[in-house]
Amino acid sequence: MGVVTWNVQRAASARARSQMSWLASQPDADVVVLTEIPRSGAAHADALHAHGYTVLCPEPDGDYRVLVAARVGAVTPVAGLYAGELSGRFVAARIALTGPTTLGIVGLYVPSRGSREHRNVAKRLFQTEVAAMLPRLGRAYPDASPLIVAGDLNVVEPGHLPAHRVFGQWEYDFYRAFAGAGLIDAYRHVHPRTVEHSWYGRSGAGYRFDHVFCDDPGLVLRCAYLHAPRRAKLSDHSAMTATFGLTSPVTGLPPVKAGQVGV
Repeated sequence: MGVVTWNVQRAASARARSQMSWLASQPDADVVVLTEIPRSGAAHADALHAHGYTVLCPEPDGDYRVLVAARVGAVTPVAGLYAGELSGRFVAARIALTGPTTLGIVGLYVPSRGSREHRNVAKRLFQTEVAAMLPRLGRAYPDASPLIVAGDLNVVEPGHLPAHRVFGQWEYDFYRAFAGAGLIDAYRHVHPRTVEHSWYGRSGAGYRFDHVFCDDPGLVLRCAYLHAPRRAKLSDHSAMTATFGLTSPVTGLPPVKAGQVGV
């Protein structure tokens, strides 16, 4: 089972269709988590629907949104995990596959540092709320294997290269909160010492902002960044792909009748 997460840089309709054409062509894009979906419009959801995906995307709440979609299995939302103000930045779903196999997926888009007047207010609040929720994930997904959290965290890992002085201890603590809740960094599990980045600032310095976490390291088969869409200027972020082994195969499983949930 392949999972791709990608920050789509609030793309408007024309670029959104190009983005989703590229995404649907990726062999690992069985389940996708898209971040920085614009507050208005449904171009990404409509394009994925046309490519045979079932789509889960919240109604606009005045802020950016996260989209979760799958081209296999039956997708249902999981409610009640996050009750904060930035509800569009947190999407949780259960994807029922063949036999007893169920995938748990949570998509996150952490706010950036914000304007000078509101520096870190929304970011710190969202991180605090999500960190408090993480230990409850297992109870919300008792039948899921694997349980995956993916998206753009707008924070880097402790020891990140290059070092970025702009991040505070509270931001590194948010990254550590995933390990505290029993979730491993899939990329670091596969590549313990590799230096790679998914976004570059104006100075050219790299940041590993986009992440995939999983509750079972034994199921992580591959994990990598896909730089082609960033180099092609489809987005200012690279995509991230992760492949997981499952307890029962899904090869050849047709998707459920494509539809849109909550769009």
